[in-house]
Amino acid sequence: MAEIDEKYLKPENYVNREMSWLEFDFRILGEARDKTIPLFERLKFLSITSSNLDEFFMVRVASLKDMVHAKYKKPDIAGLRPEQQLELIGEKTHELVNLQYSTYNRSLLPALKQQGLQIICEHEELSEADGAFVDKFFHEDVYPVLTPMAVDSSRPFPLIRNKSLNIAALVQKKDSEDGELEFAMVQVPSVLPRIVELPAGPEGEHRVILLEEVIERNMKDLFLNYNIVTAHPFRIMRNADFTLDEEEAEDLLEEIQKQLKKRQWGEVIRLEVEEKVDKRLLKILKRELSVSNEDIYEISGPLDLTFLMKMYGMSGFDHLKEPIYTPQPVPAFMNDDDIFTNIRKGDILLHHPYQTFDPVVNLVQRAAKDPDVLAIKQTLYRVSGHSPIVAALAEAAENGKQVSVLVELKARFDEENNINWAKKLEKAGCHVIYGLVGLKTHCKITLVVRREEDGIRRYVHLGTGNYNDSTAKLYTDCGLMTCHPLIGEDATAVFNMLSGYSEPPTWNRLILAPLWLRNRCVRMIRRETMRAREGKPAHIMAKMNSLCDREIIACLYEASCAGVKIELVVRGICCLKAGVPGLSENISVHSIVGNFLEHARIFYFENGGSPEVYMGSADWMPRNLDKRVEIMFPVEDPVLKEQVIHILKVQLEDNVKAHILQPDGTYEKIDKRGKVLVTAQQQFCEEAIAMAKAAVKQDDVHNTRVFVPAESQN
Repeated sequence: MAEIDEKYLKPENYVNREMSWLEFDFRILGEARDKTIPLFERLKFLSITSSNLDEFFMVRVASLKDMVHAKYKKPDIAGLRPEQQLELIGEKTHELVNLQYSTYNRSLLPALKQQGLQIICEHEELSEADGAFVDKFFHEDVYPVLTPMAVDSSRPFPLIRNKSLNIAALVQKKDSEDGELEFAMVQVPSVLPRIVELPAGPEGEHRVILLEEVIERNMKDLFLNYNIVTAHPFRIMRNADFTLDEEEAEDLLEEIQKQLKKRQWGEVIRLEVEEKVDKRLLKILKRELSVSNEDIYEISGPLDLTFLMKMYGMSGFDHLKEPIYTPQPVPAFMNDDDIFTNIRKGDILLHHPYQTFDPVVNLVQRAAKDPDVLAIKQTLYRVSGHSPIVAALAEAAENGKQVSVLVELKARFDEENNINWAKKLEKAGCHVIYGLVGLKTHCKITLVVRREEDGIRRYVHLGTGNYNDSTAKLYTDCGLMTCHPLIGEDATAVFNMLSGYSEPPTWNRLILAPLWLRNRCVRMIRRETMRAREGKPAHIMAKMNSLCDREIIACLYEASCAGVKIELVVRGICCLKAGVPGLSENISVHSIVGNFLEHARIFYFENGGSPEVYMGSADWMPRNLDKRVEIMFPVEDPVLKEQVIHILKVQLEDNVKAHILQPDGTYEKIDKRGKVLVTAQQQFCEEAIAMAKAAVKQDDVHNTRVFVPAESQN
């Protein structure tokens, strides 16, 4: 760590990362509670809080529980030991869950009913006619799929899968004399839609009921020799954070496949039950699943609110959603030239999802078919289910090109998907690298090597986000397409390094983690500190997903105290305290929660009037700086540099979707009264449309042909 004054390193100057993460989920929940947002968008935000919380438990809470079991006592940057963190998380997550369900029950359900969509919460509320409809549906469509399970001396308590929704019951033999209660259960099948549509209501309104209610209503038909005494849904969350001993793993592919199976049966770290659950039933679940009281969540509504994302997709409610935005064409490609010719004209900036992701896909597809392309190299971290990029890479290999692909098998929750893609690519003849021992490869880089008239030329795409054509419509990311020879050299060095070749003696433009990205960031922050101490203008603007690296934060505090103006846009976790006198009064932190997920990483340093601008795949987190292969790359073209600076400035001006970090660690929205409203995401959509229209007009002017008759020379 760089020499830093101890006062900047004190634990009280930092926020615990788990608490900061939960604050982010509260900000998303705030969108679900905002009555100015279209109703179905609010459903979507509530669903996101639920899926976020699931992942938080499976990974972060699981990791802390592992530390407690291992008697690990080392405090985090905020001075909290693992057991203290778990205690705080327990309080905060119970608060979050209560707010989720009060939002669902008190705000969203009545609003949906008003708009002609009624969710029937309990099967007891069904009319006779609806009951008959539901029962028929149960026997024809649901019953054949179910596996009712009884527990007795010959049948042990069943293994319950992670995140599965189940119904537990206490049953009693019909001819039993002693009235003994037995435990029984059935899993709600995930292969069937959870939302069951009922016939339209008397006024034509849509009405739905959830699948678990349909099953609960018909439990008697699953256990014919028993009376159902009580039945309630429950759901468990298991520890899904596995660790790999990569040095010992003979075959990484095989080892990860083994660990994936274990994920289904890890320690239970959360149990969700219906609020009015029978206490006798809860006692059995608690005992059999080895769950402590603080890990039990009694829920006043349907378990697992992620079903709301499916409800968002229901047809007939488009008027209650934001209009669908179509990513716009990139002006630099709006001509008849091929993609390689266009890149040769100069570097091209891509801004997704405002501009289409198609050029990235087209680069690989065109390279796969082009007879002059000799090699394609690419890193894949997360890709879509039917990835056109993977299909193009396979085609390129079949066409006899050298294709090298690094598929990161350790991309959390995408391991299985990536294993399948890796096998498919190998089968097609690609050279597949399964990441590096001890490091995740998180950088986003594509290299196309092409033989041209004047020799070999390298075309490179560098990005801030994954090569995933699906999420590219939802995540805000930036990319750069270039054939700059120095970047091409560096790109070759990156792939040689990844495939086992030694690191080159020097690098030209690309800044790599874990090699020297950390030191470079520290050096650039300190350069601004020095400028400020010399009385020169000093300014840092940075945009990222998370900020929790102690050394970087301490350097930012030091810069702030020297008078450097620091403006940060941090979507999620932020362990830095902003606006604290004598520590960070020159630092502001904005968090934007909008329709698109903010995902780009951009860094601006004033550099005494010669600004430097970088983009990259890394956040300022220890894992990105020390444990992953990441790339930060400069934006040097003056026009593109201004465009990237514009992106930062517009985000900092956002006063509609931005939340501002307060000195006490809370986030508040900006008071909009009397201000011109700026919604960054909306502005970028409008700008992308305007730029595409301007490019069409320009093209029309170039294509206008005027036929001038030849005049007589006499």
